[in-house]
This record gives sequence, C-alpha cells and structure tokens, in this order.
Amino acid sequence: MKRVFGALALTVLAACSSGGLGESDGLFAPGVAGQSNVDGLIVGHRLMAANEPELALKAYTRAAGQQGLNVDTLSALGSANLALGRLGQAENLLRRATREDPSFPPAWNNLGVILMERGKTAEASEVFRRAFAADNGNSDEIRDNLRLALAKLANPDDNVLQDSQNYNLIRRGRGDFELLTAL
Repeated sequence: MKRVFGALALTVLAACSSGGLGESDGLFAPGVAGQSNVDGLIVGHRLMAANEPELALKAYTRAAGQQGLNVDTLSALGSANLALGRLGQAENLLRRATREDPSFPPAWNNLGVILMERGKTAEASEVFRRAFAADNGNSDEIRDNLRLALAKLANPDDNVLQDSQNYNLIRRGRGDFELLTAL
C-alpha cells in the first residue's frame, strides 16, 4: 500500500515539475486552442485545387481571422464563394479586394470571371484589361480570359463561342483554378 501511495505521489509531483505539464504547454493539444503554425491560405489553396471549395472557404475564413481582411484573404474568400456559385457574395468580396489593392491581378481576374458569369460582358472585359495591365501581360490565364471576353463582346450571339468558354480562376502562388461557364 505504501508503494502504491509513493508511486502516486511521485506521479503527481512529476506532473507539477517543469518537465511535466507546465503553463507554456497549456491544457490543449497543439493547434487546437493555441496559435496555429498552419497558414489557412495555403490550406485553402490546396483544398481548392482538390475541388473542395466548401472546406477551402472554412480555411480562408480562419486565415481572415488570423491575418485580417487583407487583399489575399478577401480574394481567396471571393474565389471560394465563386466556386460555390455564390456570385453575389463573391462579387462583393472581390470588389473589396480590388479596392484594397488595385494592383492585385488575381482579384481583378476573378472579378472578371464573376462578371462574365453574370452576363456583364462589357464590364468584365474592362476588368480583365485591368488584370492584364496589373500583371504586365505575364499571365496566360488572364490573357485567355480577356481574349474570350472581347470575342464575346464582339459576337454576343455566337453559339460556338458560348460553347467553348472556359474562364480561368487564378490565385496568388503556384497553381490555378479553372471555372467552366454554364451558359
């Protein structure tokens, strides 16, 4: 009995020592309640690439909570909403992102995609021009989107053109997202 009590006392004392559960470790598992080392934007981008926009939206929302609503988080939230078909929410977020940083090509491009989806071809072509200019013409995706928007603007009734429309949704960093229009 004395041995059991002694072992119990040593266990309790060990937990109270600096090598046991200290204040710096907290009561929760790493990443659950404390600071997370995982970037929500990176997680969201990977989820978007895996065609999981709902989960990506949650990751982007966490990133916005950590980083604030900056151009990156606003653009990411807008792109996820666009992929989910929430065009009104996506448009508001991407317009806000373009006001936050008018030189951010992905926000302009993705806003152009939304405007094309909503049938606002003239405004979309101007938005794609801004994206192309902000990117200095370096993005093939933006160039293709601008080309398609200008062709649709010139020939709005061309059914062949409508069937071949693929607008590219882009983000900062590596990779791209493609949004197929449903006209």
